[in-house]
Amino acid sequence: MLKGIKIRAAVALVVCLLGLFYLTPSLTSGLPDFWQKHLPVDKIHLGLDLQGGMHLVLEVDTEKALENTLERMANELKESLMGNKIRFRHIERTKDNHIVLEFPDASSRESFNRILKDQFSDLEEASSEIHEGRGLITLRVREKRKNEIKKLTVEQSLETIRNRVDQFGVTEPEIIPQGEDRIVVQLPGIKDAMRAKNLIGKTALLEFKLVNEEYPLAEAVKGNVPEGSVVAYETRLDRQTGRRVSTPILLKNRTLLTGGYLESAQVKISDRFGEPYVAIKFNAQGARDFDRITGENVKKRLAIVLDGTVHSAPVIQERISGGEAQITGTFTMDEAKDLAIVLRAGALPAPVNFLEERTVGPSLGQDSIDKGLWSTIIGGILVMLFMIIYYRLSGVVANVALIMNMIIILGALAAFKATLTLPGIAGIVLTIGMAVDANVLIFERIREEIRSGKTPRAAIETGYSKAFLTILDSNVTTLIAALFLFGFGTGPVKGFAVTLSIGIITSMFTAIFVTRIIFDYFVWNRKIKTVSV
Repeated sequence: MLKGIKIRAAVALVVCLLGLFYLTPSLTSGLPDFWQKHLPVDKIHLGLDLQGGMHLVLEVDTEKALENTLERMANELKESLMGNKIRFRHIERTKDNHIVLEFPDASSRESFNRILKDQFSDLEEASSEIHEGRGLITLRVREKRKNEIKKLTVEQSLETIRNRVDQFGVTEPEIIPQGEDRIVVQLPGIKDAMRAKNLIGKTALLEFKLVNEEYPLAEAVKGNVPEGSVVAYETRLDRQTGRRVSTPILLKNRTLLTGGYLESAQVKISDRFGEPYVAIKFNAQGARDFDRITGENVKKRLAIVLDGTVHSAPVIQERISGGEAQITGTFTMDEAKDLAIVLRAGALPAPVNFLEERTVGPSLGQDSIDKGLWSTIIGGILVMLFMIIYYRLSGVVANVALIMNMIIILGALAAFKATLTLPGIAGIVLTIGMAVDANVLIFERIREEIRSGKTPRAAIETGYSKAFLTILDSNVTTLIAALFLFGFGTGPVKGFAVTLSIGIITSMFTAIFVTRIIFDYFVWNRKIKTVSV
């Protein structure tokens, strides 16, 4: 029996030391070099309410996504009509998200109806009229497809924002949908709020367009913009004054290539000026398209446009093979890094609007930590005093298990890289009560057995065996509830569920396994005659 006690004691000691091992980096910053190089150095991650940071609520402009989809459909419809040699007078997307077409005769309209049915099943006829022999047809997106577009837009925006934040290096961010078109973003530890907002909110639509050099720019700036063109602005940094200067430039509307074909985007330093720029590389399809575009437009200017702003518009000197290009624009290093991040993560399918922004300062977070620690300490001391007063030396045994329980819980949080939140601290305080609750059941059983005249050894054996199933049932049901909270909860609810789940498992270990080792040691090795309970 003594050999069995030693083995169980060794297991308990290893588990406790393992918890203390992972907890050490959170207790001290003066770790030796050997530890920092070869051993875990992760501290307990603190949530937004403890560490400080940003809380953002974003609204995805799903109507804009619907407009973009209709614009694309209108262009595809136009190309299909021209490809099938079907005559039409004009086709345009209206402001109320409809597509209006005009046909010169009935036969053209009949041919169009066949194409609409076969190739554009997402569109339906909203209205139709004949005026002076001409047929006017108004199309709209089917309601089911409209809802699918909006839902998909929010899902794509959520994934894109998550990719951007992950590459930005934020520890334990919280990015969750809210309602039909909103996204909640919590960024613990963020200090540069404006940079984070720019990173998240940038649409990052990268386009390559030709510069319209055939039409006078001065006329376009006055408002006489030719059909199929648009006036954009190229921003450059004046090296003498240090100010950014915007210069108008006339671009052709047609987008030759988009950032959807990007394979990588890396920050590099220019050999000439020592300034950062973003080197981009296209995938196989993008490289072929870029090779064709540059080959067909030698000696013409190709503008690199990001979210409507021209970053550069170099002259194509020769065909560019290999699918590589550069985005220059007198960036700072942080601007270049953020641009590379958003390009790698992909463009947002629609613009996002910031509805709410809250910044939690570190002072507020430290205040929450202090209050949480004091609540844990005071609650723990009161529980320990009660156990000693009411159960005497057996209460001391329960307190030893309780201290070990706290070490293992905090060590597990660090080992699993879980996030400790203010509700998580509440979960730890609740665990303190639950841990001694198991010992209360055991001690009361032992008391009953001693009153019935059994020996200390028999009373302890019976007390643990009879109380075990009751303890197991109550803890398993609580653990199931905690796991559901973790699976379906968000934010504070999930933080509470994490510490509660870990606490239930560790309290079962310490309250039953560890305390039994101590009792068995005194009964079998010290051969005590009475139990102080």
